[in-house]
Amino acid sequence: MDSAKYRSTSDKVFDAVLFIVLSLIFIVILYPLYFILISSVSDPIAVSQGKVLFVPIGFTLDGYTAVFRVNSVINGYLNSLIYTVTGVSVNLLCTVPTGYALSRKDFFARKPITLFYLLTMFISGGLYPTYMVVRDTGLLNSLWALVIPGAIWVYNLIVCRTFFITNIPDELRDAARIDGCGNTRFFAGIVLPLSSAIIAIMVLYYGVGHWNSYFSALIYINDRDKWPLQMELRTILLQNAMNASRAVMNEKELQEKARLQAIADLMKYSLIIVACVPMMVLYPFVQKHFVRGVMIGSVKG
Repeated sequence: MDSAKYRSTSDKVFDAVLFIVLSLIFIVILYPLYFILISSVSDPIAVSQGKVLFVPIGFTLDGYTAVFRVNSVINGYLNSLIYTVTGVSVNLLCTVPTGYALSRKDFFARKPITLFYLLTMFISGGLYPTYMVVRDTGLLNSLWALVIPGAIWVYNLIVCRTFFITNIPDELRDAARIDGCGNTRFFAGIVLPLSSAIIAIMVLYYGVGHWNSYFSALIYINDRDKWPLQMELRTILLQNAMNASRAVMNEKELQEKARLQAIADLMKYSLIIVACVPMMVLYPFVQKHFVRGVMIGSVKG
């Protein structure tokens, strides 16, 4: 039976209104990204004059060429890759086993440890005490200053815990115990192979967080050689704002400033696109798990 033939007029009106609203929301979200993309391959003068709206004008790849000519940008890109891969690895090693342990009903300290983690979501030590801990433990100006303090994100830990509670039945553990399977072997040989969905979601969540992070590097990293890509992007944006605010003395200097500002803006748009590429490449591999991962916490907690 085709249910579409028996839908009421109000249902059709609701669907039409919902489609229109969601389409508008989609356009509002998508257009800024599209504008950055077409601006990165357009004539910077046309962009600054507001002529670029829907299609590129004066197609050029000079912005991307300029980006990859700057050694600090290449170095920042490599640093971000290292920080992201290392950070996600540490996050998975800490979050997944901890989430599984807190999902076990026979773990005697399950409730107090869970409460301890939950309290950190509402009560923080603050920036200065955290900085002192990082400094006194010798992590300052190193990769580990960006990884160790955020080894476990409590929200992700709760999502992992909920996944294990809802997807790893007690009967499976009891059957494994009868066969002589210990806790470590059960976790490594049975639980992990059944947890590919939550692991993929954790890789996405943690990966995006590490890749987009710049504040931790701003606080803990002093050497520019160790800056991640987002710090380089921040520096370029600030330099653009400062250059645009400086007064000029004559027409020749004005033209030169305008030319340099146009090149800087073109490079800015190109760098934003380059910075988005790794996450755009990662997302298709975890897309099929994304919806399931988002819904995990809403099923049972």
